[in-house]
Amino acid sequence: MNYCILGAGAWGTALAIHIARCDQSVTLVPRRLEQALALAGTRQNKEYLPNFTLDSNIQIASETLPAIMSADVIFFACPMVGLRELCTTVAACQDDAWNLTCLVSLCKGLEPTTLLRPAEIIRAVLPDFSHAALSGPSFAHEVAAGQPTAVTLACDNEHVIGQRIQEEISDTALRIYLSDDLTGVELGGCLKNIYAIGAGIADGLKLGQNAKAAFMTRALREMLDIGRAIGGNPKTFFGLSGFGDLIATCNGASSRNRGFGEAIGHGLTPETLLNGRKTVIEGYWATKSFYELVQREKLNAPILQELHAVLYQNKSPKAAIVSLMSRELKEEN
Repeated sequence: MNYCILGAGAWGTALAIHIARCDQSVTLVPRRLEQALALAGTRQNKEYLPNFTLDSNIQIASETLPAIMSADVIFFACPMVGLRELCTTVAACQDDAWNLTCLVSLCKGLEPTTLLRPAEIIRAVLPDFSHAALSGPSFAHEVAAGQPTAVTLACDNEHVIGQRIQEEISDTALRIYLSDDLTGVELGGCLKNIYAIGAGIADGLKLGQNAKAAFMTRALREMLDIGRAIGGNPKTFFGLSGFGDLIATCNGASSRNRGFGEAIGHGLTPETLLNGRKTVIEGYWATKSFYELVQREKLNAPILQELHAVLYQNKSPKAAIVSLMSRELKEEN
């Protein structure tokens, strides 16, 4: 099949490198014309994924329509804030996308104004296709380097196309597992970024391994509770897109969300860290969205609530820890 990746950040670029390595046709479409020209000219994404060369069979496009005209599968590799607009752009061109079958989200988070998941936005704007999400512990530079990685591809109702994608872009470096729990896979990919900020705060405060182990264990339980309440399968949160991604994002030295939390633990403010930053800290924005969702659904999520207080209400990290450790004692279920 022909693959098209809309968005040329680190993850979109790494996926293009991998798909080309699998001898599949792939087109990478940056959001900005100047970025497209730079990638085509240098065959490197120096801005988001330096030190990797783009194979000559990776096509670089500067416009959406020519890129999707022959595409069978589109990957949306953009920040959540730009997803609906990008979907609208594709919708305006879809009559000319004769082969288009499946739309796959790589996005992490909820739409701030509607609290919808990525697949829900894509389905609302582009309902005539199969919808899927690819998620799991997958740092972009490791995927680009061909280091062993395993991820989950969740499809809404069309497993045939999911199986084709699985077969065509799995190799000895990247192994894809299929799931029919699109809701759970997307929620795991969103929520782990929130708790990675908390893990980073623990690192920044030098709370020790006991504290971090306890934090991650209770964070997983909270992910499961939230996910089940919103319609995800609890088993999904023990898989790659839940527990697996939580481990990587909470511990990885190159995790943006963990590093963001670590800097807060060192005393910096979120506003200072976000000012002028090019890359997106998904967990920061997801914390606000999921806090609103938890309040709306009347769910119990104490870690999420304390992280929201730290990130948005100027509560000190140490005070948040005291609040969590002073909660009413109870049994572990």
